[in-house]
Amino acid sequence: MTANKKPIKIYLADDDEDDLMLFSEALEELPINCKMYNFKDGIYLMGQLMVKETPLPDLVILDINMPLMNGAACLLKIRETERIGSLPVIIYSNSFEKSEVESFKDMGASGYLQKPNSFNLLKTLLYKCIQPYAQGNYQKTTNNFVIQV
Repeated sequence: MTANKKPIKIYLADDDEDDLMLFSEALEELPINCKMYNFKDGIYLMGQLMVKETPLPDLVILDINMPLMNGAACLLKIRETERIGSLPVIIYSNSFEKSEVESFKDMGASGYLQKPNSFNLLKTLLYKCIQPYAQGNYQKTTNNFVIQV
């Protein structure tokens, strides 16, 4: 792990325990100083984001299919809330339908990451996803919306 001044604070909302574990293990192996906070659905995530005294994360990663509040509803709520509306939000999903990807782009997502089928690919994609935030030079463009190898 590199000695970044402060860790990149990542909020991950995903109800799948196996996905959470793999995601956490992959982050630990990256050469980026990260601190991940897990939320089992959008309700818990939004509850944390709405606490005014709590410092905001550098990046939010949302699974689409979650109980109580899914990723789409959570993204819309984030974008309509002044305090958190500009947070970078990456959609993290098993699905990769072009119309769905476009829909999330139109809703204001910062990126779209399809859940890969191997641990090494997950590490590669997470590095590609998080590195711009670690360097402090992330710029949203349409060219880098879909995070892929």
